[in-house]
Amino acid sequence: MKRLLGVTLLLIFSTPSMSLSSNLEDIGALSFPNSGAAEAQDHFLRGVGILHSFGWKQAIIEFKAAQALDPDFALAYWGESLCYNHPLIREQDLDTPRDVLNRLAPTIDERLSKARTDREQGFMLAVEALFFGEGDTGERRSAHMEAMRTLHEKYPDDDEVAAFYAVSLLSAAGPAGGEGHRLNILAGSIGLEISARNPRHPGAVHYTIHAFDDPIHAPLALSAAWVFADIAAAVSHARHMPTHIFIQHGMWEQVSLSNQSAYEAAVALWEPGDNAGAMVHSLDWGQYGDLQRGDYDKARLWIERMEDIAVKNSGQGRVTGALPRVKARLVLETQQWKTQPVTEASPAPELLATGISAVHLGDLELAQKAADELQKLAQAASGDKDTSYYSQTGQPLVIMHKEVAGLIAIAKGQREIGLALLKEGVAIADSMRPPNGAPNPLKPVHELYGEALLDADEFENAVAVFKASLLRTPLRPLSLLGLARTYIALGNDEAAGSNYKKLVEVWQDRDFPVLEEAAVFLAASVAEQD
Repeated sequence: MKRLLGVTLLLIFSTPSMSLSSNLEDIGALSFPNSGAAEAQDHFLRGVGILHSFGWKQAIIEFKAAQALDPDFALAYWGESLCYNHPLIREQDLDTPRDVLNRLAPTIDERLSKARTDREQGFMLAVEALFFGEGDTGERRSAHMEAMRTLHEKYPDDDEVAAFYAVSLLSAAGPAGGEGHRLNILAGSIGLEISARNPRHPGAVHYTIHAFDDPIHAPLALSAAWVFADIAAAVSHARHMPTHIFIQHGMWEQVSLSNQSAYEAAVALWEPGDNAGAMVHSLDWGQYGDLQRGDYDKARLWIERMEDIAVKNSGQGRVTGALPRVKARLVLETQQWKTQPVTEASPAPELLATGISAVHLGDLELAQKAADELQKLAQAASGDKDTSYYSQTGQPLVIMHKEVAGLIAIAKGQREIGLALLKEGVAIADSMRPPNGAPNPLKPVHELYGEALLDADEFENAVAVFKASLLRTPLRPLSLLGLARTYIALGNDEAAGSNYKKLVEVWQDRDFPVLEEAAVFLAASVAEQD
């Protein structure tokens, strides 16, 4: 039996073994004792470090290199098997990870016999449950989590056991609240404990970000976001991930820069036939950051880039889904109203942008068509054919429908009905887990309701709703503007000035008429004080 190697390594390399790893100069610090051959350790540890950052393609290369140097190295196959299914997305590739584990040995008993310690057997049993267990994806992920919980209880001071237990908790939690939310918080607490011992552990900071990825808990992960922003420069997901916390703090410059970096890393790695999801995801989030910064030219550039990706990667769902979203977002954030023909094939983001644009342009017939199609999509998403279609899947679509329908009613002079519809949309949004990124729907319903209340001279209610919008997305410019204007209407110049100042800071050096409005108000306030 090979002796157990105690390996503690700062993962900084200047001469990686394979071309796709050539820019992986710093991927964090971790300690992972194992029984693999000494010559396979560098590749294995690189693979683990990159795996913690969700750099699947690069990690696979490292794990395969470790396997080539030590064909019976069980953990090298364990690591590779985890690279084919995103743990936080419901992907269903069972065949590839099973093939990987079968390359090690054809039966579970033979595979376990090659795991030379109780701890290594624990890791192997966990992936056996994940890929060979019974039940659907959710059930197998829960079984994987329970196996990792057992291993963590046996080795409570082992950072790698703890880190992989944390990500198994996130994977089993899924998107819902309740028990899933508790699993997320537990994962985050484990990440913080690991970081206290090893501040640059890639999994600890990464999983802390995922665990606290909502407006309420995001402050707990800001330190982790800054650390992760300096880890794994060649892994697109690692470049992007701090955005999830930066966006919750209204740090729009960092949102833009992080996703520009993530996009560049994804482009550098992409080859014909690859999934373009990493490129698209960073373009999507980067565009939102640049729209909040007021850099509309850059926001249009993101669209051009995505259109080029769509041509080269036709048929990929993530690409075809994102392109209508970024186009619609540009319309809604710039308020440069633009409509599209409404058909049964129109995607929801396009329907929302067209519906709201049509109301502003006075085409209520087109707006109603958009509202009707949004209602159909919401009903289809929930599987319910009547008006009580409040499923978790359909809720954002329900809100979109109420946004357009509410504006139509107001435009027709039915203000009470319209405001009631928007208020219902707010209530649905409040019942859901707060957004962990760009708003869904694209036009935040709190902000839209606040704007409608301001127009209706319901100033006190508008203040409350705009404040709620800013709690959900701090420093969002259109909410700052709405709140400033509402305070002016209430005669609260001090509060109005405070919000105008924040708006000027976000949109600094932009040539926007609204900034002239803010400048005139702030100058008048200074003159009055003098």
